[in-house]
This record gives sequence, structure tokens and C-alpha cells, in this order.
Amino acid sequence: MYSNILKIVLIFSVALFFSCSSSDDSNPPASERTYADVEADFQEIDFQTGINDVSLVNTIGVEWFFRVIIPEGDLSSNPRPLVMTLHGAAGGNPDAHKTTACYAEPGFEAIDPIIISPNGGTQDWLQFANQDLVLSLIDLAVKYLPVDDSKIVVNGYSNGGNGAWFYGETQPNLVSAAIPMASSYSTYSTQGTPRRMDIPMYVIHGEDDELFSLEETQEWVEATNSVGSDVTLEVAPGLTHNEPCNYVEYLKNAANWLQTDVWN
Repeated sequence: MYSNILKIVLIFSVALFFSCSSSDDSNPPASERTYADVEADFQEIDFQTGINDVSLVNTIGVEWFFRVIIPEGDLSSNPRPLVMTLHGAAGGNPDAHKTTACYAEPGFEAIDPIIISPNGGTQDWLQFANQDLVLSLIDLAVKYLPVDDSKIVVNGYSNGGNGAWFYGETQPNLVSAAIPMASSYSTYSTQGTPRRMDIPMYVIHGEDDELFSLEETQEWVEATNSVGSDVTLEVAPGLTHNEPCNYVEYLKNAANWLQTDVWN
């Protein structure tokens, strides 16, 4: 399953750390941190119903900041869908992961999920460091939170929408559906042929998006569907790029699609 992919990411992460550290033997690391340490720290977090803004230190000493939203009710025998929602931009805003009230919380209300919103820092979601972050948080959530691992969704806006495409395409054994919003993600290979997506996707795009062309996204959706993908495109009439909170009603449509078309 996805554990092999996660192991590769973590092994590379540790290898990168030691290769960088070896150049300065005068300042060796105080201690070797393992993924087991990360797991232990995650288990120590006292998650409460509602919003939890927390952090973890990863295996190379980098602090991950992220938000976890736990729905109300007894979840002990009622595992919930997991929504990994990826914020837009990559400007290093320390509060970027705390914008869930804008569209993720109201948009996914109908499926009552656990929501995780990580902070991607100054890198985009396709970079190795953020792959480590996203895949590790999903792994930890599946292991230690009441998550239905058959209902894992990746969602995002703008840069986060590109991430939703990416993880949907590259993690089909982990993610059951992807919901990119206001994104720009080519579905053509370097040879110019369309690539097939192995999981269903629901793409939301503003009619008047001035940053990422609707026409281009339409072309990419049509191209991947021509080779057997199941990608739905919903156009938001009159909406531009820099108004993510106004996309809530379209995200609600996507949540309904999850229930009626993907998980039925």
C-alpha cells in the first residue's frame, strides 16, 4: 500500500540529513531522531473535538505546523473520512494552515470528516519536503486517529489545488478522490500524450480566474478523460482567482459527489 512509498520518503529524508551533516563533523547532531519518535510524539498530542493547532518535529529536526479538526460525537466505532486540505500560495505565512473556515470546514460539513491542514512553508506541495509532510501526516492519522482509510481525500486551492492533482495522481492506493480548486496542472506527459488519473477527481475552477486559465484547465481535463480518467469539471460562474471563500457552494457539490458517486 502507501506504506512503501512513505518508507522511501523517510529513508531518503534521513539519508539527506546525514549527507548534509557529514560535511561538518565538528557539530554532530545531538541525537538521532527516528520516525518512531515522530509517531510517539503524535500519540502524545491530546486531540480534542474541534480545532487543534499543533506541531511535530520530523526526523531531520524540522518543525511541522498543522491543524487537525476532529468532529463531534463518539468516533470509537464510527471512523470518519479524512480530508487533507492544502492551502494556497507558498509565501511562508505561519498561519496559512489556519484558514480552514474559509472553505474547507463549511464545504465538507456534510461528510463530517477529520480535516488536516498542514503548513507548507515557502515550498510548493510537490517539493520533496512537503511530500514527506503530507504523506507522514496521512500515515499518522490513519494509525492513531479514527480514520476510515478507504475514504481519504486530498483537496486544495491554487498551489494547494496543484498539490491535490499531484497526490491524487501519484497516490492512487492511498487517496480515494482528489478535489483541486483554482489549479494549474498539466495532464500531458513530456511526450505530449495525455496521462490517465487512476482515481476520480472533481475539479473546481472559476470562470474568470485571471491567474490560471479556465480554458487551459478545460483542455487538461478533456485530455485526461480521453484516456480513461474520471475527472469532473465544475465551472464557478463569475468567480476570479483571489476569492477562495466564495467557492464554498461548489465544494459542497464536491462533497455530495463523494457520497453519491465515489463512496456509494
